[in-house]
Amino acid sequence: MDQQGHGQTSATGIVSSAAAVPYGIAGYQPNQMMGTSAPGSAGSIRSPTQPSGASAPSSQLAQHQLAYQHIHRQQQQQLQQQLQRFWIKKIMKADEDVRMISAEAPVVFARACEMFILELTLRSWNHTEENKRRTLQKNDIGAAITRTDIFDFLVDIVPRDDIKDEVLGSVPRIEGPAEGLPYYYMPPQLTPRLVLRE
Repeated sequence: MDQQGHGQTSATGIVSSAAAVPYGIAGYQPNQMMGTSAPGSAGSIRSPTQPSGASAPSSQLAQHQLAYQHIHRQQQQQLQQQLQRFWIKKIMKADEDVRMISAEAPVVFARACEMFILELTLRSWNHTEENKRRTLQKNDIGAAITRTDIFDFLVDIVPRDDIKDEVLGSVPRIEGPAEGLPYYYMPPQLTPRLVLRE
């Protein structure tokens, strides 16, 4: 059996009178997150039922509401991101050849979709401002698609009825049925260009 020497004192069971905290008083400071007072100051430990002043309950209520709103907003964003990843993963699995999807792939696709939507929105907004409007409309999106070569894959998706008069008004129309004309896409780098020499 080991016995302690007479010169050493055990720290267990010894509580100094300054460190004694009565039962029922909170051992933490409720405003510690906001940094309103020093944590080591005397009298900073209060019971939750004792207000420090007349405005303390209303300020604490406001702080709790802000904290709750912040946490709620974070949870909603996290849930929304999980749902986006779920739908992206579901679309990817719709292909018969896809068997497994890594965890990073839906995240990358989600970011790419955000960037695509942002680019299309900015180009559509430019068309809206050119027409001196402040409301983005379907024809603005169609105009952005027809003006930008990289969005050519969306030409068949967005109806062109609304944008024919605005964007394609200067293009001469061919008389005759449109069903008889085949659609041929020519990439921009293969189109003949006019070279001016001075």
